[in-house]
Amino acid sequence: MLLALAALAAAPAAARAAEARPVLVGGYDTGGDYIENVTFKDGTPDSIKANEGLYLGGGVSILNDSRNVEFQGTLSYKYQAIHASNGDITWTRFPLDALLFYRWQSFRAGGGATYAMRPRLKGSGVAGDINSGADNALGAVVQADYLVGKVAIGLRYTILEYKSAGGTARSDGLGLTFGLAF
Repeated sequence: MLLALAALAAAPAAARAAEARPVLVGGYDTGGDYIENVTFKDGTPDSIKANEGLYLGGGVSILNDSRNVEFQGTLSYKYQAIHASNGDITWTRFPLDALLFYRWQSFRAGGGATYAMRPRLKGSGVAGDINSGADNALGAVVQADYLVGKVAIGLRYTILEYKSAGGTARSDGLGLTFGLAF
């Protein structure tokens, strides 16, 4: 199903493709429901939200002949953690994004689908009893970028919901994004 979704999103751009380039993406997302809360010995709280995390990935960018429509497909690793001297908690997943943009000279805006694979909350040390996963989740992304040559810097909003045996967690939130096409 996911491959079919990516193929459908890519079809309009690929049919008139003038240029396919590798792309690197990265950024930091915030927001969503709290999925883990801790209090350190000194009373300082910390938490992880469902959309939070630093991500880094790569994929392909396909521009049409007119250079006004762009498909971008990427696979990333997304990571957020709480670190302490006696243990850590990590929240990891692999987002697969299929985005379609309309481009102007130095700006692009668009959106598409995101599919979060293998979401996992894991602890170590005193938090070693934390080891849970959620189902893979299909969601949406809306994104707008400022373009400087082959560099894109922008904002994105993710709409997603994780489901697990423990319930559901909304992963809606805002993020800063960076991309580099070669």
